[in-house]
Amino acid sequence: MGDVIFAGLLGLAAIAAFVFSVRSFREKGFLLNNAFIYASPQEREKLDKKPYYRQSAVVFLLIGVILAVNAADVLLKTGWLFYVVMGLAGVAIIYAIVSTAIIMKNEKSK
Repeated sequence: MGDVIFAGLLGLAAIAAFVFSVRSFREKGFLLNNAFIYASPQEREKLDKKPYYRQSAVVFLLIGVILAVNAADVLLKTGWLFYVVMGLAGVAIIYAIVSTAIIMKNEKSK
């Protein structure tokens, strides 16, 4: 019974991540990105938000997939889904680093 509850909580967290992802792809709502959050109000006005929305959307999509796979792993009790989750987490980290470098490079070239 505890596994079902835990999987349900993971599923709800995955749905929340998917909702944030869809809203970010549509460039709606608060921009959940460190570059925007830590920017001063003057910098926020000048900031091109589109690449940051896209970066946040992709990262939240990957987080949602990770949480959904974890929920499936809890329910199915497979051992190999752990490796899928680790691979997805690695992809998310690499994407966040590479996309930040690309965004910074594009900002400096303007």
